[in-house]
Amino acid sequence: MKTLTRFTALFFFLCFFNLTLAQEIQIMPIEHASAVLTAQNKTLFVDPVGEASWYENYHKPDLILITDIHWDHFSPKTLGAIMGEHTKIIAPQAVADKMTPALLDKTLVLHNGDTTRILDIDITAIPMYNLREEALDFHPKGRGNGYVIEWLGKKLYFSGDTEDIPEMRALQQIDVAFVCMNLPYTMRETAAASAVLEFAPKAVYPYHYRGKPNVSDVTLFRSIVKNANSEIQIIQLDWYPRDSY
Repeated sequence: MKTLTRFTALFFFLCFFNLTLAQEIQIMPIEHASAVLTAQNKTLFVDPVGEASWYENYHKPDLILITDIHWDHFSPKTLGAIMGEHTKIIAPQAVADKMTPALLDKTLVLHNGDTTRILDIDITAIPMYNLREEALDFHPKGRGNGYVIEWLGKKLYFSGDTEDIPEMRALQQIDVAFVCMNLPYTMRETAAASAVLEFAPKAVYPYHYRGKPNVSDVTLFRSIVKNANSEIQIIQLDWYPRDSY
């Protein structure tokens, strides 16, 4: 009887362990703002640009999120090369306006504040824009989208190109945040750290931290956040494996 009880306990432990593994979202950096996420046989691309060969080790995307019109977030050529037959795209109107008919046919437009549910993933378009007077023309309010997605019980936030806007600071219960920081186009490290400390995600991936010529001090960002709130995990991945920025 004790042997059976132990076997039963081991069986349920292994079932729980495997379920936990199955629900883990894998995050792979590609370049700058481009990323691949996979879980439960689904593949999600965020802002895929660059060479099609960068994505050849991954399944065709089930879903693609595009944040803005600039070349480091939106490439019709790349999209055309990596799309699958059943791929769906989420994008703001400004991006849709620049798409080929073939891409547009696969695209759902979300405006700031819009929500949708695709492939059991809840998606909300979050504003992304500049605040500094000298940077207002880079990313005007209402043109691009950041995104909050809810997937497998986790809330993930992709900032897109933005500064520390009120809409970012007001986010709640974010598990994983991808936060940009590069001048002159987005925000400085101190502003990014201040916003992160306000909405307090469980984990932060600094990304989009190189510009031309400026390269942000991610170590400074990490130290500001960790000194103020050691419970926020900072995860540094290699977003520039090709040193193309």
